[in-house]
Amino acid sequence: MLKVIPVEKAVGLPLAHDITEIVPGKHKGPAFRRGHIIREEDVSKLLDVGKANIYVMELEPGELHEEDAAKRLARAAAGPNIRLTEPVEGRVNLIAETAGLLKIDAERLYEFNALGDLMLATLPGDRYVKKGDVIAGTRTIPVFVKEELVKKAEAIAKDKPIVTIAPIPPRRVRLIVTGSEVYTGRIKDGFGPVVRQKLANMGTELEDVKLAPDDPSAISGYIKDAKKAGADLILVSGGMSVDPDDKTPEGIRQSGADVVSHGFPVLPGSMFLMAYLGDTPVLGLSGCVMHDPFTAFDVLLPRLLAGEKIERHDIVAMGEGGLQKKHDH
Repeated sequence: MLKVIPVEKAVGLPLAHDITEIVPGKHKGPAFRRGHIIREEDVSKLLDVGKANIYVMELEPGELHEEDAAKRLARAAAGPNIRLTEPVEGRVNLIAETAGLLKIDAERLYEFNALGDLMLATLPGDRYVKKGDVIAGTRTIPVFVKEELVKKAEAIAKDKPIVTIAPIPPRRVRLIVTGSEVYTGRIKDGFGPVVRQKLANMGTELEDVKLAPDDPSAISGYIKDAKKAGADLILVSGGMSVDPDDKTPEGIRQSGADVVSHGFPVLPGSMFLMAYLGDTPVLGLSGCVMHDPFTAFDVLLPRLLAGEKIERHDIVAMGEGGLQKKHDH
């Protein structure tokens, strides 16, 4: 329970919650922390931040203070490799302790937030996160909540945490760049450097780049070679459209790979092709990868590197959010 006391009469008493100070354009943060024992010299500052009356704390049986509740909520929601911050103004953040693929259990997250009087907000799932990234935050809405409510939230996350990070071990990735204009040296390969950089950003090296002419049997041969060499992921770039000159999809099919989908509800990246040669993913990349900062490649790459199998329903579901920024004209 909270007791309201005029600030002048509160000297010597502990504050029930953090008191925020906002200096427009400069600063927002706690002026006083929960538990701070109010001193004579604090009174004028408390009046300055609009606190003529303050709350002091008296917990009823079965009640939890927002900070204790937030710690328990955060512990319940977080999987391994996630660090929890100390509460600030009642909020606890979840921080990635390792790089990897962020996974959010959307159904459990919904159930958790549907309880009311508490919340958990996360980054969107299925994206790559770096060590040290804030990936979620949780708090209660009132300063005090019934412990019963927190127990319900803990029960939702008991069997499976809501927020997890799938680690991405170093992977063996091979790239086959198709196109007679690149193969003959008429133009320089633009895919290799971009793909190498995107992989490096996720802690993986590009093991090998092969240049192939617009010939399905040559492309197919290089794909089979990459599979034999033990590649975890085979990327085939260029010549992905349905023009008669574009032979890459035919080369992928000739290798014996099963095509999951040729065409994605993602812009840019609609001409992508997802296939599997045995268990090895083969991803056909269209030219947008060279000049657009974010394409279907960036959506798929962390999931493929984490070892997820991409099914047709995963691809079909990419339509929502599939229009990438800077591609809305």
